[in-house]
Amino acid sequence: MITRKPRRIVLAAIVAPLALTLSLAACNSPKVGTGGNKPAEEVSDYSAILPTGDAVDFSKKLVDKSLNSTDGFTPPSTGPTAQQPGAHVAYVGSDLTNGGINTVQKGVLEAAEAIGWTVDAYDGKGTTQGRSDALSQAIAAQPAAIILGGFDPTEQASTIQQAGDAGIPVIGWHAGSTVGPGNGLFTNITTDPLQVSQLAAAYAVADSDGEAGVAIFTDGQYDIAVQKAKAMQAYVEACETCTVLSYQDSPIAEADQRMPGIISQLLQSNGDDLTYLLAINGNYFGGAQQALRAAGVDPAGPPKSVAAGDGDAAEFQRIRNVDYQAATVAEPLLLQGWQLVDEANRAIAGEEDSGFVALPALVTKQNVPDGDVFDPPSKYRDVYKSVWGK
Repeated sequence: MITRKPRRIVLAAIVAPLALTLSLAACNSPKVGTGGNKPAEEVSDYSAILPTGDAVDFSKKLVDKSLNSTDGFTPPSTGPTAQQPGAHVAYVGSDLTNGGINTVQKGVLEAAEAIGWTVDAYDGKGTTQGRSDALSQAIAAQPAAIILGGFDPTEQASTIQQAGDAGIPVIGWHAGSTVGPGNGLFTNITTDPLQVSQLAAAYAVADSDGEAGVAIFTDGQYDIAVQKAKAMQAYVEACETCTVLSYQDSPIAEADQRMPGIISQLLQSNGDDLTYLLAINGNYFGGAQQALRAAGVDPAGPPKSVAAGDGDAAEFQRIRNVDYQAATVAEPLLLQGWQLVDEANRAIAGEEDSGFVALPALVTKQNVPDGDVFDPPSKYRDVYKSVWGK
């Protein structure tokens, strides 16, 4: 049984002085890529992320701050030392072929080696039954902790309850609609989705000097995706000289098949007025390339593609090569992998979760990583090793 101590909230540095005063309610907003259990209509007030004063000036400062700051990636320097030497933990990925889930797993493996644990991986293979089977197999192995990668905890509520009944703490990454504890999880790790949307939309407003004509792409199957798309829409509409030309609801899993036709139609309907494509995930832009290239669009745009997703290798390559994507909003996936292990250690020790929420980062040609992963130089590995006594 895990005992609880008084909760400590350690939020990463917010992007001051740019009025990023997101409330705790906003920090608990849904996250793209998971099912979520909050109806989309529950979040309708996006005022906390909207520009104040001149929208273009606000957006340019926000973009500059994100591109040039190293704040927001340093975890708490206090916590329990390493528990249960030699323990094994389970990493249950919703789909281990998914780039984000796989990269987080790499971070978990790095951190587990540092703390003195081993990791057993289980693949949910992208299906409800596969996730249920993988989670059941993990529980049967009686690990010290279970880490979920990309799960909706409400989908597997009864199985997660079984883990709790067995005294196995469950820690989530992109697991459901809230940051922190809930839905049977010791905690859930993700960046703030409204900040992600804010950065993506701010880039379009700033880069266009307030003349952006945008199309927004989302997947209505996921409440979280809808929230992020609506947040981008609200931000763009707060710029009086910008225009939302189209709001497209198309399954992300079918982006390669559907996007060529959608893009062709948008180009035909809007012509030169279409200058930015904003999507809740970069996968949409892989599917858009074909139509943009066929239409003779310059790879540098317009329209320029901007993703409010996690930031993956394919996006970085497109940005690096100026190949039909201008920007994305990346999460520090390896850092989050280390945090997952730290949260598991806190759970095993009977401590409260850390409350740490890393910031997302805008990535453009200016700062795109040389490799496949955005890995902030915050020396977070050294911080965690020091906490663990390693």
